Amino acid sequence: MADNNRYASNNGCKEAVCVDAGRVYDSCSDKDCLEDLRLFFTERDQMIIDHAVSIRAKKAEVINTYIDVEALPFNRGYYSCDITFFFGVTLEVYSGHGTGCCIVRGVAIFQKKVILFGSEGNVKVFTSEFTPENCDRHQEKTTRNMPRCCVQVAEPVVLSARLVERCDCGCKCDCASSCIPACVCEEYGGNFVENCEKLVLVSLGIFTIVQLIRNVQMLMPIYDFCMPAKECCANTENPCDIFKKMCFPVDEFFPPKGDDHCGC
Repeated sequence: MADNNRYASNNGCKEAVCVDAGRVYDSCSDKDCLEDLRLFFTERDQMIIDHAVSIRAKKAEVINTYIDVEALPFNRGYYSCDITFFFGVTLEVYSGHGTGCCIVRGVAIFQKKVILFGSEGNVKVFTSEFTPENCDRHQEKTTRNMPRCCVQVAEPVVLSARLVERCDCGCKCDCASSCIPACVCEEYGGNFVENCEKLVLVSLGIFTIVQLIRNVQMLMPIYDFCMPAKECCANTENPCDIFKKMCFPVDEFFPPKGDDHCGC
């Protein structure tokens, strides 16, 4: 730290300090087309699907992800990131005979593996952070000095959804309904069933960014403390006066031209 003073005269920097921060060692982006994922339903919703004559997908969302990071024994410094995505898909189901549609929700599962560089670290990590369940009487348990995997995923794009008889199913189901975690089952109001007469197969498009992050100590220049430049104030203006200050939403009435976006 004897050379820290060299920062003082550069660009108004006052000092250099050592900070513990997450550094991204490796990352990748991907665009996956997930064809014919099977949707799993609770018993009640599966009965509706078994009597359906047609369906229409309304929307899809990422409910949760399970991420497991393991070191590769044959390539030091590299790690396998095994990611399991749980998608919630909302459907409009039509049973025919002049009846209206009803809304059901199902869950699809997709597994993805990524190999990224995360460097090496052979120390054990202890921390004294507060743990409410232990009344702060003990330190937190030791953890492996492993990089952590961060997954960013955009909302899935529903490409198609089709209703098929079980015997005509051509999907590759790597995970059964037993793979769905209890927290998802609780959100959907019950366990998901395996047996059925009809299946729903959906195709989704997803965009993901996967990062392998490791906490490291880095020397960083400090310019000053971060003081907010904006004053706190209670807005007591008339609502109509506030509305008058809003910009007119031109894009809502005149959508942007096609050449303003990526055409793939």
